[in-house]
This record gives sequence, C-alpha cells and structure tokens, in this order.
Amino acid sequence: MFIRNESATLYTVDFGAGPRTILAHGGWTGNWELWAEPFSHLSKTWRTVAFDHRGTGATVAPIESITMENMVSDLFAIMDKLKLETCILAGESSGGMVVVNAVLQQPHRFEGLILVDALLHNENKGDTPFIQGLKTNYPQTIAAFIEACIPQSEPLYTEIQSWGRKILGRATAEAAIRLLEFSYGVDVRPELSKLRLPTLILHGDQDAIVPASESAFAASQIPNSRLLILNGAGHVPTMTHPHEITNAINKFFSV
Repeated sequence: MFIRNESATLYTVDFGAGPRTILAHGGWTGNWELWAEPFSHLSKTWRTVAFDHRGTGATVAPIESITMENMVSDLFAIMDKLKLETCILAGESSGGMVVVNAVLQQPHRFEGLILVDALLHNENKGDTPFIQGLKTNYPQTIAAFIEACIPQSEPLYTEIQSWGRKILGRATAEAAIRLLEFSYGVDVRPELSKLRLPTLILHGDQDAIVPASESAFAASQIPNSRLLILNGAGHVPTMTHPHEITNAINKFFSV
C-alpha cells in the first residue's frame, strides 16, 4: 500500500495479525526488503510493518525532502494511518538514528526498540571519497559497498549479495548521496541514557561498516537494554541471519 505524508508517498507493507506490532526502518538506500526474511517468521505471531523510506524502493519523494525531521515524521504518519497506538520500533544501520530520534520525540508511542548494526552518529562532512564514487561510478561503488557488507563467509553469500545489489540499485545516485548527507553532524549518543524502554541491540561481529563497539557503547548507555553479538554476521544480519534475529526478538520481547 501507499501512505501519503506531505511531500512523500511511502510504499508500506503490513503482514500478520499478532497482538503486538513491529515497525521497521531500513538503512541508507536499503528498502523494506532488508526486513523481509525476519518478517516471514515473525509475522506468524506478530503484526509486522515496514516501508521504503524516502529515497528508496517504490516510495516517491523529492530528493530535497530527505531530512531527519521528515524521516521521523514518516514513521508517525504510518503509525497513524495504520492506527498503531503503540509498537516496537526497529532500525537497521543508519535507520538507527531515525528510530532513536522518533522515540526521543514521542516515547509514549513505543513499547520497545530494536537496533541492528545501528549507526548512531555521522561526523562526515563534505565531498567524501565514497560520495565521489557514487557520483562517478554508481554501480561499481554500490557493488563494493555490498561486498563490504556481506563477508564471503556468510551463508548464501553470492545470492544475498546479488539481492543486495538489486535493492540498493533501485535508489538513484542523487538519493543515495542525500541519504548520507542528511545525517551529517547527527549524533544521538548523548541522548541514549534518556531511553527508558526495553531495547534489544544486535550486531554482527564481522561488520565492516559500523564497528560492534558502537553497539557496545549503546548498550552501556541505555538502561533497559540487552546486547547480542551475532557470530559470523556482517552488516546486514536481517538478510543473512534471519533466524537468529527472529529468535532474539521473540526471546527478548516474550510475554
């Protein structure tokens, strides 16, 4: 389905009919499919909702509308449209900054938080070598990024890399650049101690994009949190280790 929020038309998926809901946000140019594998299992007992955030997948939004304010607003627009009074909010990679900001703004709307290989600060500025690569050879730069995300030791390495290239390739170079630049200077780490909801923090020990020490720091700051390091997992364990992700969520949020 498509959900309208001001300048954006957000492609949204909604599975399952469980008593509780998980709403998931992807990272960088990764659309809702980053959560497809865990949701195929979780939707048997949960309601699971995900969407293509601005600049990704089937969502339509002006490039200039990709701001932190709008990304957070989109989460609440989806919750309101689907009549979700509360939910457990999940964020992967750079989506971590967005979901933490949403919880800080309206903590009463959330029963819990899930952070997967979460990027919680971005100190980059200006025209980085990575952005130069996106400008000059987008397909090659995306392929190299996927290679870094998914180690060769991962299960179904070849197939998941191919899937990842297709997912990220649906975003334009302009959107990919904006999805990096909109978070320049963002740092939610000083605010983590304010979070008072149950928080599950998951991180692959082979992540070459966001070091596991970032999640260890988050766990040290968030009072009611649990950190689980996923052995052998790279930067996208939602795609490569879906059963472990599913089991961790069900165990942590068990009634």
